[in-house]
Amino acid sequence: MPMTMATSAWIRRFRPVPDAAVRLICLPHAGGAASYYLPVTRAVPNRVEVLAIQYPGRQERRQEPGIDDIERLAEMVTAEIRPWCDRPVALFGHSMGAMVAYEVARRLERDGIVPVTLFASGRRAPSRHRETHVHRLDDRGLKAELTRLSGTGTALLDDPDMLGMILPAFRSDYRAVASYRHRPGPPLSCPVVSLVGAEDTEVDRDEADAWREHTTGGFELRVFPGGHFYLNTHAAEVVALIADRLR
Repeated sequence: MPMTMATSAWIRRFRPVPDAAVRLICLPHAGGAASYYLPVTRAVPNRVEVLAIQYPGRQERRQEPGIDDIERLAEMVTAEIRPWCDRPVALFGHSMGAMVAYEVARRLERDGIVPVTLFASGRRAPSRHRETHVHRLDDRGLKAELTRLSGTGTALLDDPDMLGMILPAFRSDYRAVASYRHRPGPPLSCPVVSLVGAEDTEVDRDEADAWREHTTGGFELRVFPGGHFYLNTHAAEVVALIADRLR
């Protein structure tokens, strides 16, 4: 069996589970790729199938222009995953991915498909806005920001050729984050679990807790030690939480 199966340009199905009880759709952070969720695929219970979203502008899609609008990105992701909603689905998004996951959940519910759970990691609630101008930094400034957040290994960022390939995706994604404004509308019906690192400078506890305002389906806040990429060192606990909520 191949290590990965590309069902479309958008979806990576690393470990097919034909009889899965639930599908977990994972959406990457700014500059991130579907491969970030390969460890999740290996760690979740056998009854859970992981579909990782591959945005344009990275890895094998690096020749495609990035999408610098969260709502347009959500529309496209929703269209891609709709055929996979023949059984229960859950959504997990980290940082920018949580914003996209939320907008995807809104669209699915509008179509009568209520996700099992929305896991919103490392992101303040949609109604909590902070001004950001990271996308306007020059390459050196953007590299410094990425290093600060520790989402990408510094060795990777020190490779000029690699840096030249990944910075356009980072910049496009940060532009999408900066331009996003929450549109008022009905709250979600699905449960929301907000996950955050205790030392995350991008989202504080109050901003993470504010996700409760966006659902009528139940809410839980989980705080882990660490910063913005707390899940890099607490993957086992995060996967255990996901598995428990999807049981």
